[in-house]
Amino acid sequence: MIARSDVQKVAALARLELSEDQLERMTTELGAILEHIATLSELRTDHIGPTSQVLDLHNVLREDSERPSLPVEAVLANAPDREEDYFRVRAILE
Repeated sequence: MIARSDVQKVAALARLELSEDQLERMTTELGAILEHIATLSELRTDHIGPTSQVLDLHNVLREDSERPSLPVEAVLANAPDREEDYFRVRAILE
């Protein structure tokens, strides 16, 4: 079980202001969490190797391949404003 003073210290470190009711509730809830962790620490895990991922990861991206780009006219066809072969945008720096 966690002491009420420990909950107050943690709340102060987290810069939380707890009312009396909240302090009582947090003491009870944190105590239950710590009891659960204590139960979990009793499990034998010697035979389980360290893991960073439970599932194997694989790359789902396609391979890069060289291909021709779109023609300039097709790219600029829907541009709201253009200057020669470029998009024209409003200046954002002075």
